[in-house]
Amino acid sequence: MAERTADEIFKEFKEHSISEFFKKNKQMLGYSGMVRSLVTVVHEYVTNSLDACEEAGILPDIDVTITEVGENKYRVKVSDNGPGIPKKFVGKALATVLAGTKFHRYVQQRGQQGIGASGCTLFAQVTTGKPIHVVSSAGKGKGYECKISLNTVKNTPNVTDLVDLDGDFKGLSIEGEFAEVKFENSDHGVYEYLKRTALSNPHVQIRFIDPTAKEHTFIRAVNEMPERSKPTLPHPLGLAVNDLLEFAHLTQSRKLSSFFVETFARTTSNKVSELKEIAKTVDFDKDPHQLTWPEAEELIKAIRQVKWIAPDAVSIIPIGEERIRFALKNILDPEFMHVVERKPQVFKGGIPFVIEAAVAYGGKAGYSTEQGASGAILRFANRVPLLFDAGNCAITEAIKGVEWKRYNIDLDSQPVSIFVNMSSVHVPYAGVGKEAVSKEEEIIAEIKLAVMEAARGVQHFIRGKEHASFEAGRYKATMRYAKQIAGDVADLTGENAEKLEEEIEKLVAKHYPRMKDGDGGKEDEKEEAAAEEEEN
Repeated sequence: MAERTADEIFKEFKEHSISEFFKKNKQMLGYSGMVRSLVTVVHEYVTNSLDACEEAGILPDIDVTITEVGENKYRVKVSDNGPGIPKKFVGKALATVLAGTKFHRYVQQRGQQGIGASGCTLFAQVTTGKPIHVVSSAGKGKGYECKISLNTVKNTPNVTDLVDLDGDFKGLSIEGEFAEVKFENSDHGVYEYLKRTALSNPHVQIRFIDPTAKEHTFIRAVNEMPERSKPTLPHPLGLAVNDLLEFAHLTQSRKLSSFFVETFARTTSNKVSELKEIAKTVDFDKDPHQLTWPEAEELIKAIRQVKWIAPDAVSIIPIGEERIRFALKNILDPEFMHVVERKPQVFKGGIPFVIEAAVAYGGKAGYSTEQGASGAILRFANRVPLLFDAGNCAITEAIKGVEWKRYNIDLDSQPVSIFVNMSSVHVPYAGVGKEAVSKEEEIIAEIKLAVMEAARGVQHFIRGKEHASFEAGRYKATMRYAKQIAGDVADLTGENAEKLEEEIEKLVAKHYPRMKDGDGGKEDEKEEAAAEEEEN
């Protein structure tokens, strides 16, 4: 084979847009497998609706309709009662990859990259060749509708058929046609995703019409909006050299000393003085824009030697114990549950996070099987259900690391649901599809502690239930022989058999006080539950 020159090779050199990259690698956005692809579409639109409604202070009402239009081809429509999208931003919001209101903000939120909705537009386009249809409010009671597609070469939107609407319209409605997808009523399908969304967002009401035209409604469990997440500043411990340089070159501060105080959390003038003592070759009076790479390296080394206060967790808004109780009661209606909210912890990079866990027993908890029941693991990150990549997730690893038999719980045979939610400004996902939490040691350890604490609460209930059942069995067995014993004693003593039977029953009832009046041990269960409520 003849050698080729560099000039000949580089004749094929070409730049590509981020849209073209994801067009060829759509599996990185969660579009892998027909069932998962359909769930991903619904997930992206529902997540955007939730974030928009919450930012506007509106209790979310979300309608999801899926209609079969061909073999492995469905029309998906998601509507909400939120603020809508201003007309001038609709193209960029729904058809420009890495554009949005979230990526640049250091605040807890469901979506982060600005890929989701644009990814749906791209997926519709590459599987059906059709644009998405949008109807949105535009403020002051006005509305508009249009069709949107994506120019993958330039990563720019094409907005067509734009029409202003008469009359009052509120919210956003997005409708698209998608192929290479499949609706399946399984543990990994759209219904399960929406059910879990209602579990982790008890303030939302969701109406779902499936491809068989059957309507499912997940009723709002609480009528109060959750607190809004507050933006926070990055913590110094999470910085790399390049991060520090980027912040320095973008700041409006005139001195390096003031730059640190104004740009980073937990950084006071005293902490700056400590940095000065360690990084002695760096001039803290210099313009931050003139900071060099060697100086930034020295500063990062100094930062890691200073003892910092942990990041402020006020920016983290967990679901809350009471809301989780309402949601579990509303959706699973368990016999008993124990909910735990742990104190904020920090994982690698100085990023704070909060773990919430619950163990629900009985009722609709777990899965129904041919043998009876089995346990279910319900994973969430910033209130978003994680249905796929369970084996690659820190939550799964932590739960499987618990010795459940110690807590009288068998995940293979009992109706138990294990609920875990991680809340953080930055959830370390294991992939772009955001379906699994990265297996950071600190996160696994904290999840395990939370789940074990919740399991201890349920253990008391199960023991009480088993004890009551045992006592009830002994009581009933003894009572079965009361008449025979009374008759035998009457034959020996000449006493009245009926009176003797009555006395024997009173004696047995006195020994088993909780069994009288057909109680069957329910008082034991009530006392166990009350004890758990007191412990909480």
